[in-house]
Amino acid sequence: MITEAFDTRTEALIDPSIKEDAVKVDVCIITFSHEIEKYVCENFDCKQIATFYAATGKTPVWQFTYGGKTFAFYKSYIGAPAYVALMEDSRVELNTGKYILFGGAGCLNKEIARGKVMVPTAAYRDEGTSYHYAPASDFIEADNCKVVEAFMQEAGLPYALGKTWTTDAFYRETRAEVERHKAEGCISVEMEFAGAQAWAQFRGKKLYGFFTSGDLLDAPKWDYRKPKDGSYKGTQHDVGHFDIALELAHYVASLED
Repeated sequence: MITEAFDTRTEALIDPSIKEDAVKVDVCIITFSHEIEKYVCENFDCKQIATFYAATGKTPVWQFTYGGKTFAFYKSYIGAPAYVALMEDSRVELNTGKYILFGGAGCLNKEIARGKVMVPTAAYRDEGTSYHYAPASDFIEADNCKVVEAFMQEAGLPYALGKTWTTDAFYRETRAEVERHKAEGCISVEMEFAGAQAWAQFRGKKLYGFFTSGDLLDAPKWDYRKPKDGSYKGTQHDVGHFDIALELAHYVASLED
């Protein structure tokens, strides 16, 4: 059974070897958006410092400085298995202990406006990856949610605090499941956080996550909530969300470990 997958008794057959000359950065910021990747490369003095390889293609890893701190940045694939696989690859190339996870997420509470920041406090583990990195449980705690909340307060950003539902199958988000997870305190649904948090705990890294409210599931019918003007404002491609991620990265880079 998947709940019995966590094994610390035997060694992994494929174990990424960390490079002795891994590039030192203060924080690694990960996006899902090709538009945000384009924005960062065009608006920051980016230098490619590594490449992740997969059958689907190459993933360039960028480095830039901001506010006296050095950051790595790359675009990940969607879904916990691919997301965590690239995080494993990042251990080989990057010398850092801090990661920023951000992106759009489905909203389970209609009172949360489109584009508003949602800070996960724990994740329901409706995926498979996390069970290979942490003992079985329904939820995994978001270790650094209080740090993210403190940043949001200091920055004066409106946010909502609550659990998230991490699923592998967004086309199977049924009405009954939405209502059940909403009753458990979940305000968002996405595909990566539980796996990424389990990886961070297992590898001794610090994960700082937030989502921006996208499509709405807390409605009689699914509401994509796409901007009527055709812009990316409030969507997962909104470059303003990267600005939040960058300021959060700078904030956590300044904290003492």
